[in-house]
Amino acid sequence: MMDHTQASKTVSLEEYGIKNAKVQYQLSSEQLHNLTIKKGQGVEASSGALAVNTGEFTGRSPKDRFIVKDDVTKDRVWWGDINIPMKSDAFDKLYNKVTDYLSDKEVFVRDSYACADDEYRLNIRVITEFPWINMFAHNMFLRPEESELKDFDPEWTIVNAPGFMADPEVDGVRQSNFAILDFTRKIVLIGGTGYTGEVKKGIFSALNFILPVFKNTLPMHCSANVGEDGDTAIFFGLSGTGKTTLSADPNRKLIGDDEHGWTNENTVFNFEGGCYAKVINLSAENEPDIFNAIKPGAILENVIIDEKGDVDFADTSITQNTRVSYPIYHINNIQVPSTGKNPKNIFFLTADAFGVLPPISKLTPGQAAYHFISGYTAKVAGTEAGIDEPLPSFSACFGAPFMPLHPTKYAEMLSNKMQESGVNVWLVNTGWTGGPYGVGTRMKLKYTRAMITAAMDGSLEAANKDSYHEHSVFGVLQPHTCPNVPSEVLSPRATWNNDEGYYKTAYKLADSFKANFKKYEEYANDDIMSGAPKVKL
Repeated sequence: MMDHTQASKTVSLEEYGIKNAKVQYQLSSEQLHNLTIKKGQGVEASSGALAVNTGEFTGRSPKDRFIVKDDVTKDRVWWGDINIPMKSDAFDKLYNKVTDYLSDKEVFVRDSYACADDEYRLNIRVITEFPWINMFAHNMFLRPEESELKDFDPEWTIVNAPGFMADPEVDGVRQSNFAILDFTRKIVLIGGTGYTGEVKKGIFSALNFILPVFKNTLPMHCSANVGEDGDTAIFFGLSGTGKTTLSADPNRKLIGDDEHGWTNENTVFNFEGGCYAKVINLSAENEPDIFNAIKPGAILENVIIDEKGDVDFADTSITQNTRVSYPIYHINNIQVPSTGKNPKNIFFLTADAFGVLPPISKLTPGQAAYHFISGYTAKVAGTEAGIDEPLPSFSACFGAPFMPLHPTKYAEMLSNKMQESGVNVWLVNTGWTGGPYGVGTRMKLKYTRAMITAAMDGSLEAANKDSYHEHSVFGVLQPHTCPNVPSEVLSPRATWNNDEGYYKTAYKLADSFKANFKKYEEYANDDIMSGAPKVKL
């Protein structure tokens, strides 16, 4: 069901430096959908969803993300390739250029908020050049009631101008596109890119600084759901590892699919009001919740559509990173509000293209911290130019591009919370079995679902309590048996039928873990270092 409401309130943008703009405030999804089509910026798919092309950029541009270095951030942010500093005066000049660019134009404004727990609520005003990016903000942020809009006081502002191109020679940026956070002015400034993910990740990055520094709350790049008994499960994982798919469980209520906080009161809350899912090779059979969420109110990005309006989800000619955004109420089985208590299980998801990690294994606290800081998955051939065999990919805390603080800060907070709550931590390989990419096959989704279900209902632990097998390379505890999963699937070595090839590949991946971790060793205690792979090549 599409949102038809429109606020009666009007707003002025003069205080933001945007003059004489035609302000379209709080338009409904339907109005934004229709305006996008009228302006020739999108088409309607046969499902009723809006389909748009984000232009040159079909993904985030991490090298063009900046944080203003000032009194708030200079001694707190982990500066480097991920958090690139920008001077305050350079930001101010660029901001003024963008607001001059938006002046005298039609501009779309939306008031919304992040954080489903009222104690942590962050009010946001989103100012966009294009109607469909405003519709994306409606989908992805939490939606205030009409009665709340009258006295709405935004704490943060997002200014989004895809048509504005920066001049690297004078604007202090690398190229024409940019995404910049200013923690003093509380602004996310985005220009030169139509990729909507920059909007949501701008606020995620802000919360990844605000919550640990000022609220002593752990921000997490994860999905979460809750069972009938009130037990919360958390799923960490990089893009393409199954966070959205595996948290959409018909027997559990979805809290959220990507960004959450974990409080000192042992509650988990969603930052967002929607989902932003990959749709590459999407099918109704394998991912019915996501497939059925693609209806009026949803936005498809960079997909190929035929003349009838039907989407070819297998066609990646624009990008591998085809996406859909939709408000969370497009999923039937959701937790309202988007909060949960008593986390009982944490799953680290990795798509191991080397095919050597077990499909599920139990982690000690030290291993959990080590794997959290490592944030491993693998890139496979064809996803990027020049990749012709699997490559290990590490992203600290399963979300390094969005983490302004040093990764060990988040890992330390997670370790403390794991110990306080007595949570079980599992490493789940949603990648390859029977050999590496190109030789083996992708782990069957039905087996992964069965393993996760068994971990959550306690049957996996009950069946293996005294008989886990310690992996000789990675030291993790492999189960021998799991309900509804063939036993031979549980041992990656056995699926290879080639011991020499298996161990050679496992040692190679173990060395990659160790090489990646060198930059964190001086910050890591003995317990964390005990989680490293056991064998050196």
